Amino acid sequence: MSTKDNINEEEIINEQETVQTEENQEVEAEVVKEEPTTEELLQAEKDKFLRLFAEFENYKKRTSRERIELFKTAGQELMTSLLPIIDDFERALTHIEDDKEAEELRKGVLLIYQKFYNTLELKGLSKIETREGDVFDAEHHEAITQIPAPSEDLKGKIIDCVEKGYKLGDKIIRYPKVVIGQ
Repeated sequence: MSTKDNINEEEIINEQETVQTEENQEVEAEVVKEEPTTEELLQAEKDKFLRLFAEFENYKKRTSRERIELFKTAGQELMTSLLPIIDDFERALTHIEDDKEAEELRKGVLLIYQKFYNTLELKGLSKIETREGDVFDAEHHEAITQIPAPSEDLKGKIIDCVEKGYKLGDKIIRYPKVVIGQ
């Protein structure tokens, strides 16, 4: 090989290396990402802080509501255990009314019943009013049985209330047990 050929080969190799170097520099320029500015970093941190603060405020509100609800229904177990006693008082009063000789007994039992019920009302207990002819609502009543309706207008409505229902605050602690017409 001659020196001329060697020189040509070296020039070609040099040119290829130069082109490769330029391409590598272009690729490196593309790979290098822009660093976020301090304003962008500050804005990102502010956003994180605001979200965390809002989340904490929601947590405080939720726990406060749960605590208030817990205090309102704290006596639920006690109230549900006292409901059969109210039922017994009411049954006793209906049976004593039939006996005219026990008028003083009826007055005493009525007085005790009223004091007992008024005390429970002060603690948040209230009756759920159900009357014959009311529309049956599965969310507020418990159907024990269905009987043939005495008239067409009583179909799907309450015919009789077997057991009264009670609420403690806004929460139903015993659903009224009713008979509905078919």
